[in-house]
Amino acid sequence: IFIYQIHYMEINDISYSIRGAIFKVYNNLGPGLLESVYHQALVHELTKMGLNVQSEIDIPIVYDNITLSTPLRIDILVENCIIIELKSVLEMKTVFFKQLLTYLKLANKPLGFLVNFNTDNLTRSIHRILNPSFQSVG
Repeated sequence: IFIYQIHYMEINDISYSIRGAIFKVYNNLGPGLLESVYHQALVHELTKMGLNVQSEIDIPIVYDNITLSTPLRIDILVENCIIIELKSVLEMKTVFFKQLLTYLKLANKPLGFLVNFNTDNLTRSIHRILNPSFQSVG
């Protein structure tokens, strides 16, 4: 099965690269900075890896056959298939996970990462979330 011309195995490789970039940013900057700082650094690292990266992109929201005037804003989209939502918060709220799942569904993307950089244990603060309602194209 292909996803936007990317095979599932490639998605795993891209995921591995994304995790590597997240750790590199965290190890260089440490915890406690603004989300926007991590955002810029992560976009830079992912781009250096040769990945197709879009930052703060708007996705139209269609409701009842109309396009709403307020679009969905995604922090980072990698290779047009993986959404990365960044946080720099003291506590991860359940709603953050639900929000990413909603983004995945509305944008029809297969995979997302929710990352909190304000932590002393980054491994426990990277969450990989699959979209159970993803519709493959191609």
